Amino acid sequence: MSGMTEVSSLTGRLLVATPALADPNFDRAVVLLLDHDQKGSLGVVLNRPTPVDVGDILEGWAELAGEPGVVFQGGPVALDSALGVAVIPGGGVSGERTPLGWRRVHGAIGVVDLEAPPELLAKALGSLRIFAGYAGWGPGQLETELTDGAWYVVESEPGDISCPSPERLWREVLRRQRSELAMVATYPDDPSLN
Repeated sequence: MSGMTEVSSLTGRLLVATPALADPNFDRAVVLLLDHDQKGSLGVVLNRPTPVDVGDILEGWAELAGEPGVVFQGGPVALDSALGVAVIPGGGVSGERTPLGWRRVHGAIGVVDLEAPPELLAKALGSLRIFAGYAGWGPGQLETELTDGAWYVVESEPGDISCPSPERLWREVLRRQRSELAMVATYPDDPSLN
């Protein structure tokens, strides 16, 4: 038996910030994990819209982006880079050809190659979000945060990517859980007001 502990992959799952998480970058954040292995983790925050229209930075992709058609702040790392996450209806079916310019992450959810011509994906796309920056963790860092109780780990749903009211996503994701997590959704924004 080697000393290397196997990391169970959380790719495709959501990290939902617990009320105890003190980092302001992740206050009430809902993070979709795009990659998680022994080398570290990478994800995007799904509920941080910016005032910047997608058309202002990626003209060709603007009409494919869902409402609100703005760029989302995916996290505190590499804010000058853009990342596209899209749902391809039926993309979760094995044996079905995945469209060029799209790499499956989990089920029907995948990452878009923003260098590809948008028309390659236009017919296949169910929804698209553009993120500036991402959230990243080094090897073992996320596991430590999970042990410390900073995040709830829950299943993602394709609709989480394109939630039209991102400010409600944190509560909505918690509310749909079939456990005591559903109660956390009622947690006040400012506990001192309770």
